[in-house]
Amino acid sequence: MGARVNYVKYALWWQWNSPDITQQITPSPSSFRGQDPLLLLKTLQLLWTKKEMKKQLKEEIRRGFAGLEDPLAGLLDMLESSSDWKGKGHSLGYYITTELQLWIKEHPAVQQSGIKLKKLQARVLRILAHCPANLLDPLISIYQLHTADRNYLLGHVSHLYHKGDYKEAAILSIKLKLQPDQDVEKMCTPLLLQDKTNLVEDYVGEYPELQSKLLQILDTWCEPGFNIRDVTRQYQGLSRYKPDKFNRKMLSKLVFRLLDRFNVDPGLCPNVINQRHLRTLNYLFYKRFVEKTMTQENWTDHVQSTVGENRWLQGHLIQLLISYCDLKTAARWVQHCNLPKEMLPYGVADELQKLQIQERVEEATKADNYEESKKKDHYQLPIPRANIHFLQTWEETLQCWEKVLQPGQVVGIDMEWRPSFGMVGKPRVSLLQIALNDEVFLLDLPRLLEHAETEGGKEKLPHFIQMLYSDAAITKLGYGMSGDLSSLAATWPALKDTDKQAQGVVDLLTVDKQLQKSSIDWKKGGQKVDVLSPEQSNEDRGFRQPEKGLSLLVQHVLGKPLDKTEQLSNWEKRPLREEQILYAASDAYCLLEIYEKLCKDPASFGLSSDLTASLVGKSSIKPRAKKQLNKQEVLSPSGQQCKGSKKDTSCRPAPISPKEFSVVCDNMLQGLGRYLRCLGVDVQMLENEDDHRKAAEIARQEGRVILTSGLPYQTLQSQVAEGRCFSVNCSEKAKEQALQVLKHFNVQVSLADIFSRCQVCNCNKYLKVSRERMRQLVEGSRQALGDGSAGCLARSKEKPSQSCDAAMPACNAAQPGYTLHSEWPEGLDQCGASMVLAGGTVLQVAAIPPGVLDKPELTDFYCCTRCGKVFWEGSHFGRVVSQFQDVLVTAGDEHL
Repeated sequence: MGARVNYVKYALWWQWNSPDITQQITPSPSSFRGQDPLLLLKTLQLLWTKKEMKKQLKEEIRRGFAGLEDPLAGLLDMLESSSDWKGKGHSLGYYITTELQLWIKEHPAVQQSGIKLKKLQARVLRILAHCPANLLDPLISIYQLHTADRNYLLGHVSHLYHKGDYKEAAILSIKLKLQPDQDVEKMCTPLLLQDKTNLVEDYVGEYPELQSKLLQILDTWCEPGFNIRDVTRQYQGLSRYKPDKFNRKMLSKLVFRLLDRFNVDPGLCPNVINQRHLRTLNYLFYKRFVEKTMTQENWTDHVQSTVGENRWLQGHLIQLLISYCDLKTAARWVQHCNLPKEMLPYGVADELQKLQIQERVEEATKADNYEESKKKDHYQLPIPRANIHFLQTWEETLQCWEKVLQPGQVVGIDMEWRPSFGMVGKPRVSLLQIALNDEVFLLDLPRLLEHAETEGGKEKLPHFIQMLYSDAAITKLGYGMSGDLSSLAATWPALKDTDKQAQGVVDLLTVDKQLQKSSIDWKKGGQKVDVLSPEQSNEDRGFRQPEKGLSLLVQHVLGKPLDKTEQLSNWEKRPLREEQILYAASDAYCLLEIYEKLCKDPASFGLSSDLTASLVGKSSIKPRAKKQLNKQEVLSPSGQQCKGSKKDTSCRPAPISPKEFSVVCDNMLQGLGRYLRCLGVDVQMLENEDDHRKAAEIARQEGRVILTSGLPYQTLQSQVAEGRCFSVNCSEKAKEQALQVLKHFNVQVSLADIFSRCQVCNCNKYLKVSRERMRQLVEGSRQALGDGSAGCLARSKEKPSQSCDAAMPACNAAQPGYTLHSEWPEGLDQCGASMVLAGGTVLQVAAIPPGVLDKPELTDFYCCTRCGKVFWEGSHFGRVVSQFQDVLVTAGDEHL
């Protein structure tokens, strides 16, 4: 037998090297007609072994297929009878297949259909299961597998899966785009166990819903107590199984990499997030108590931001405190986190009770000392308590108007409202304070509005307020009068034009700005007084946060600041406390004393001698912030125009709100951009791959200011108008950079500006959804994940829907209030987890962590109308407020 094989090899060698080989192996096309395609294959195999015959091989393939009765069936005969195409690289089988694909395009008539095509498709599917990757696409194209019956294809893939050919089943599913009709957990689990994560990423790569489901599956594997062996038991005999890849640390890295790649909300993976935060906690304890390289202040700040309101993390924090510190320290943190008693470890509850008793004693002592300190260190109302009148009925207000509406009268006006804490919309005024020389009237607007509705006197109070503001013979004193009138108009629409009709208004905010710009020392009674002297008198060696707003003006002019402890009270709650009444009266009355003192001796405060003539009779005008910013012109203290400059601190632009300020951040300042967007600034950020010059194009097209640093500044500032490019200090952290920008452009941030823009997409329009409505959506989301209705979302996006705005208007951050709906809005597609807005935006209700909907203080949720991100009021708001106190003007501070 061996001798026969050698003889055959020798004969083939001789035949191949014969000079007449071309004639020997090149039969005429007609000789193939009706013959077995395997004869053609043998001829092609001979040509394939000679590199110099490749051109002839191509011609021979084309002639051969032209002569076959059924070229498509002939190709399958060749592939089924040969094994040389199964290797890696470009095999003869690949060469024949690709040439046939090209030949079919030139001869479309050879393509099959109907039952004949189905039989060919059944044959090619058996080949696809074991063919190399480079043959998949040509064969799928030649045999039109994308047109095959989808159920048949799914059944074939399922057959491969149950045979244990998991990789082949996944690759074929990807090529035929079968993923939406498959179980992502079933398909991906064996691949993950074999460390084929790249194939898993390709499997879900084009399907966001599958990406989210995959991440949720991986997150469940990170649950405490989860055992991966419970999963592997279902896949006995799995090849290349790597159990070392499935510890929590490795899974956590994989999840975070996929979150970043797919840009999925981390809220979908609470277990992974919790585990990472727990590792952070352990690291912080090691740095503080073992290495002792972290200060108490920094450690506390990091611990608070890491734990947040997460009960699971708070419980671990208490255990760590017991291990590293003592029960007393743990009890203090329990009190700070407000943990329920059932979560407290042994001994902590008793220590907490002792601590609470001790604090009550200390608070009582402190309260007594504080009252004495306030009288000594803060401005005190000089009129008796009996002269402060709280008015709740129309009859009571008549006495007020008879005294107020007198020619030549000077009145101080102030308003109070409930703090919005970053919620969108104008606040509604709860209290209107009017101060005369010896009396203060506090008008309870909610109660007066209620009486006006029931008693038919709805227009009386607005009429008297308009009379007051429009009477030039009455001097009206305020602080930030423009903002007050805007809020008053939001409360009572009949007063919307009051600011245009106002006469005889003195806005002491304007005076305050002149005082701040003045370079001379403040004087009191002809003697120089340091602006921080009240604090320094109490703490000679310490430092206290300096006053701001009206309190600072009162300190400068009258010697003592206002006591602002009641500023952020709930002014809608009735009855008002005595402390609130005294605070509100002081806020209005101090304006009279400031005005009187400034008019008597304006020069000693660095003001012009004609203070009264220059201010009385002029209405409070909003600064033309955008126009001034575009021209880069500001007013100096002397009243002359000057160009904006970083170095010229005496020339500052007029104050503007974040809504009037739009910037484009260079790609090295994305951290700065996120901080500014958090504060309500319209921010566009360059991507890492963008060229710096793109910032100049965006700035010119959209009227934005460029924020950059380092070398690009010289290039960019020459491409835009003067003052439209600002260089920040790249050595500082993003927070300090944000403060630098806000102070340079004099951007006045209020509480209402914080989070008025979506942190993800920069949109400033939100949809308000009640807690009960949101609960329904979340429950629908969970049901959808359980019953496999994921495809419904795709269908909801495809079919046209009515405009969402007609049913549930999207609210701009600059507009007051929201439109509430008690029924599902028309024009919204409900589908399992989805509420689809016009344009295809899906509300991301699945990202809401468990337990949030059970918090009684959360009554509403706010959804971005562009990207669907869901927001709610939490602890992050307070942290932002504390970080930006230097530039923050709280709701109402422009008049405080």
